[in-house]
Amino acid sequence: MIRALFFSLALALLAGCAPMGPKFTPGAHSGKAVAGEFSKVKTSGGIAAEWLKPSSEKYRLGPGDRLEIEMLEFPEAHQRCLVLPDGTLFFHTVAGLKVSGMTVPELKAALEKALAADYRTPQVAVILREATSERVWVLGRLKRPGVYPLDTPTTVIEAIAKAGGVASARSFGMTEDLADLRHSFLIRGGNFVPIDFTKLFREGDMSQNIYLRNGDYIYLPSAQAQKAYVLGAVNQPKAVDFAADMTLISALASAQGLAASAYPQRVVIVRESLTAPKVAVVNFNDIVSGKASDIVLEPQDIVWVPTSPFDRIDKYLGEVISSFVRTVAANEGARAAVPGAATVQPTVGIGN
Repeated sequence: MIRALFFSLALALLAGCAPMGPKFTPGAHSGKAVAGEFSKVKTSGGIAAEWLKPSSEKYRLGPGDRLEIEMLEFPEAHQRCLVLPDGTLFFHTVAGLKVSGMTVPELKAALEKALAADYRTPQVAVILREATSERVWVLGRLKRPGVYPLDTPTTVIEAIAKAGGVASARSFGMTEDLADLRHSFLIRGGNFVPIDFTKLFREGDMSQNIYLRNGDYIYLPSAQAQKAYVLGAVNQPKAVDFAADMTLISALASAQGLAASAYPQRVVIVRESLTAPKVAVVNFNDIVSGKASDIVLEPQDIVWVPTSPFDRIDKYLGEVISSFVRTVAANEGARAAVPGAATVQPTVGIGN
């Protein structure tokens, strides 16, 4: 089941990865940047007010859901039923009723209508015993990472509690969280949701504690992971094992260098929190020609190589971060479903 879940997740993560973005405006930038100059860039969007409220939508049945159904006045018809992978259900004289997408009251009405062919005034009672068709992914440095049913309104904190909470370790009499909250993320429908996990867990900021929806993906990476992420127009987009003396040149070399489609004059480096990042845009040609100094990277830096020029990084930063979280989520989901699975790399063309 985990494999099937992963493949459906991968399709969602890869959705919406088509090239996008405003066209380059000639004269809007010089093509040069001061190497190593990082500045805070505001990402677009935020937490929508409706996300902080439980959904008014009723639960809709799907494959794997288990129900208890009985006909009043006919106790012999009492059954426990499973919604099959094709979304159908079998009960008493009703065979292969398509129920996927129905609410429980809608199923009750549909069964009574179908049973009317054999009974004068059938009355049916339906109880949802196990809801498994709507799920959320809760992975990373948690005590019980996994896929959890979304059978009741559930917030981010409640989902992480179901997964046993954030993993921690004790050393020198102190408890230390093992998760990197600055780079933790939630994906919904293939898009990055800008939850600040540090504010949520360290400061108790409930404005970050949104209600989850079917298919949401939460990931808390390891605080001990020493990686830099090299994405975009390189020959082998990947997470690179971090070394103490890693620079932009060595990181791009670890990704097998620039792709033929690369535009090296506007390489993007994203640092610190995903929700409050610091960004540098540098001319890589100036670095390799000696006109500018190489940049020393830090653990968890994201290096993005575009395919063509762009004028304003604030217009593209959200998509760069979304590409990063989709890449991480797809690979972590693959490893959860199939240990040793091949690396997945969603590609987004920036600057086209």
